[in-house]
Amino acid sequence: MTAAYASDGDGLDDRVPFLARLERADRMSLLRLGRELDFAAKAPLLRQEEPSAHVLLILHGWTKVTTSAPNGYEALHALRGPGDIVGESAALTGRPRSATVTALSPVRAVVVAHEKFRAFVAGSSAVTFTLLALTADRTRAADRRSLEFAAMTVRERFAVLLLDLARTHGGRTDDGIELDIPLSKQELAGAVGASREMVQRLLKDLRERGIVVTGRRAMVIRRPDALRRIARAQDAVRPGDRHEAPRVP
Repeated sequence: MTAAYASDGDGLDDRVPFLARLERADRMSLLRLGRELDFAAKAPLLRQEEPSAHVLLILHGWTKVTTSAPNGYEALHALRGPGDIVGESAALTGRPRSATVTALSPVRAVVVAHEKFRAFVAGSSAVTFTLLALTADRTRAADRRSLEFAAMTVRERFAVLLLDLARTHGGRTDDGIELDIPLSKQELAGAVGASREMVQRLLKDLRERGIVVTGRRAMVIRRPDALRRIARAQDAVRPGDRHEAPRVP
């Protein structure tokens, strides 16, 4: 399981949203094809395995992209926010949706019927290449993160995830960096390929060491420097040691 949070470092990365990549005329033309809808926090925008009927262009708010296995395990793949497009893959291929997209906060989005979206993409080579570039950037970032995570313990992967969330969804407060994105322990576990119980143990350890403070609605990172040291821990481990089981100090 990978989380699409990291830039791959050259040119546009997966965090540059689709609408920001389009020329203004194309962007306005696309937005005029649909209608604006509001979604409440926790509302599903798209559901895994359902047939495609539309794509969504997010104007305000944040969503999570997840998939569920038959045994109930849920993996968090990405967060999508203002300017992002979701549902485009199913719209273009005609296949059932591969993931569920759920609002993390109140969301406003433009809903475009997939027939109109396909015709719009087919009518513009610039839009087609922009969409291909977005897909390539997302895939490359996910592949890079997958390779990085393969060389890390769960503890190190969890530290990297929290640092990424702090950079993309953190706000400075007197107590530290507050993450303003509500993710459950199961969703955090799914982002690093761990169990919910493992994440609970990791969070307990980080709380006891004063690195994070957790509440019912938010998490505050008080010592990002400590997380960075944990994330870099694999640099001090010999290659032959990487086979050992994930550990919690």
